[in-house]
Amino acid sequence: MRLSLLDRSRTRAGHPDAEGLTGSVERAVWAEELGYDRFWVAEHHAVPGIASGAPPVLMAAVGAATSRIRIGSGGIMLPHHQPIVVAEQLRMLEALHPGRVDVGLGRSSGFTAPVRAALRETPDAADRFADDVRELRDLLAGRGAVTVRPTGGPVPLYLLATGRGVVLAAELGLPVVVGGPALWSDTLPSALAAYRRDFRPSPDADADADAPQVLVSLDVLVADDLATARELALPEAWAMAQSRRTGVFEPLESPEAIRAQEWPEQVRRRVETSLEQAVAGDADTVRRTLEQLAERTGADELLASTSTWDRDALRAADAALRTLV
Repeated sequence: MRLSLLDRSRTRAGHPDAEGLTGSVERAVWAEELGYDRFWVAEHHAVPGIASGAPPVLMAAVGAATSRIRIGSGGIMLPHHQPIVVAEQLRMLEALHPGRVDVGLGRSSGFTAPVRAALRETPDAADRFADDVRELRDLLAGRGAVTVRPTGGPVPLYLLATGRGVVLAAELGLPVVVGGPALWSDTLPSALAAYRRDFRPSPDADADADAPQVLVSLDVLVADDLATARELALPEAWAMAQSRRTGVFEPLESPEAIRAQEWPEQVRRRVETSLEQAVAGDADTVRRTLEQLAERTGADELLASTSTWDRDALRAADAALRTLV
């Protein structure tokens, strides 16, 4: 499998939000040095735990700090944007960093009602997703009602497998990115089999895939042993569990600060579930799990979305993962 990183610019309790962005750029530099294929950033609006609300801006910073690794977003949420604006941003990025830009497209709504209102998100925004993807692709290919400037080389598109994402990816002849709970669903193998069977090659052969491609995205932490890996995975698992309880996705906290807090039983169960679903452990354990996942999904690429409190440990985990794939 090819190996890439998805970095969500996680903020950390007690640290300026800006460090979430500078940390992403720093991680992209070391990902390039380690030989990762691509580096994707995130789009989340008004979320305390994530500093990246404008992916193209961060992609430009990553591109300027690197020279070879592909840059993109996992993904840009089309319900929040007009396709022509996204097309212009991608065209500018491709002009600045030729041959290195691609992007995942998603249909997720804003995290809360106030965020959705601030984004001017209409109730039918997600329903227009397929049409917006087609319009964006036409604009990037020079077939739109207007010509997007600057003109330039191809910008490959990927679809995130939310809602009808897998089905739509087959219809449009686009690669698909599968992550989250869907990865562990009993129906995933049949859904991917249908994707490969129904895949219709894109007319934009120079930009899009001419055959089915599956990217799997999940948290992966390689450490000396299982206990250490689970400790590294704890801050993200805790933040996710707390967000289910409070409705707020908070900055990462240190394992020591987390263990000093009260753990309601429901939070404890959710943390344990997250830790069980994360691919975390020593090198041999992680390698076996990834081999099983590859066999189950036929994945062409692993997009590791790992985060943890300790950035030095994160860098070490990225380096260890690179030796396995």
